[in-house]
Amino acid sequence: MKPEDLERLLTVEMPFGKHKGTPIADLPGNYLNWFAREGFPKSEVGHLLRLMHEIDHNGLSDLLTPLRRR
Repeated sequence: MKPEDLERLLTVEMPFGKHKGTPIADLPGNYLNWFAREGFPKSEVGHLLRLMHEIDHNGLSDLLTPLRRR
């Protein structure tokens, strides 16, 4: 993980599906879990989804709080 990936979680929006237009950082945990079960896309979005899943699954969402305040 690169530090700028955390910022990208807040700025990159989901490009497809039920949650199209939602910032990756704001996707619900059950949606992230679905990708973990079914497979993440092989793209930058997939990388960010995987990272957000790890953050959410491990209860580390507070890492993003200082970035949200900017």
